[in-house]
Amino acid sequence: MRPVTLLDSTAFGLTVTRLCHQLIEDHGDLSNTALIGLQPRGVLLGKRLKRELQVILKRKELTYGELDITFHRDDFRQRPVTATPSATDLDFNLDGLNVVLIDDVLFSGRTVRAGLDALLSFGRPASVQLLVLIDRRFSRELPIQPDYVGRWVDSIADQRVAVEWKELDGKDRVLIHEHASSASERTTHKAPASDT
Repeated sequence: MRPVTLLDSTAFGLTVTRLCHQLIEDHGDLSNTALIGLQPRGVLLGKRLKRELQVILKRKELTYGELDITFHRDDFRQRPVTATPSATDLDFNLDGLNVVLIDDVLFSGRTVRAGLDALLSFGRPASVQLLVLIDRRFSRELPIQPDYVGRWVDSIADQRVAVEWKELDGKDRVLIHEHASSASERTTHKAPASDT
């Protein structure tokens, strides 16, 4: 099946701008706030937010870092392919700062949990909030909820939400892909096979 577009490039841009203004509403000029993108895909959103916030606030510098969570994942030893860590670029202490963790898609919540664990190596923040572009809110496995959401998506486990970035993919957009077998099951109204 062809993917369904959840956000086209125009809606994508408006969503990022809205998230910037929500951050400013809550954090003022962000002078006591650190934006931290979670590797790998949250970094793309983090960098985009940073650039736009610099323009809106007319500030050259914002406290921004990038955090790798590879070795903090609870499935690290269970993966069939050895995980390759990304770079952590966080050259400041988090003590007393208001931290905003940034990721592109919130699904099970396990990536964010790993991010919180990794964060503790860099100090004790005054507060930690979560910003995501897409929240797949009915897929949570842990009690983690975002503070800032670009778009809520009610999807099933067989569907995949893909965020495409102009820098990597040629255009900004969010797509939802449906697994062919699940689509045909719903079309023919067949009940899924049991797991017994």
